[in-house]
Amino acid sequence: MSTLTLERSFPVDPKTVFDFVTQTKHLLKWWGPEGMSVPEHNLDLSKPGKWMSVMVNAEGGRHKVTGEVTKVDPPRSVEFTWGWHDDTDARGHESRVRFEVEPNGSGGAVFRLIHSDLPDDESAANHNEGWTSCLRKLERLAS
Repeated sequence: MSTLTLERSFPVDPKTVFDFVTQTKHLLKWWGPEGMSVPEHNLDLSKPGKWMSVMVNAEGGRHKVTGEVTKVDPPRSVEFTWGWHDDTDARGHESRVRFEVEPNGSGGAVFRLIHSDLPDDESAANHNEGWTSCLRKLERLAS
């Protein structure tokens, strides 16, 4: 199993960053790699429960991912499961995602994304590419 960890600093307070990474109205502005839309979703990471999103690329390719929010500790962390669906809508391997937010000591916040239980290094590399693209959108939103 592989684990991916990404970290970003933001000039806004931890509560604001936590809201950006858990509330639907903010998630829809950065969820999914650049160039993708999220036309179908039940995307609320602010409370325990099931979630889902369908990301669609410019060519119309659909990418469904679902999971369950398992732990929420505002404004510090949220944890959820993650599983991609195939073309027949069968859910594949389940991994885990944790978002951590902490003060940076100067009024801003440090955001850490930890995606664990990925099946192999190739999957970690693919998720690194996708999450990095998402985080570029989040950086624009939270700066």
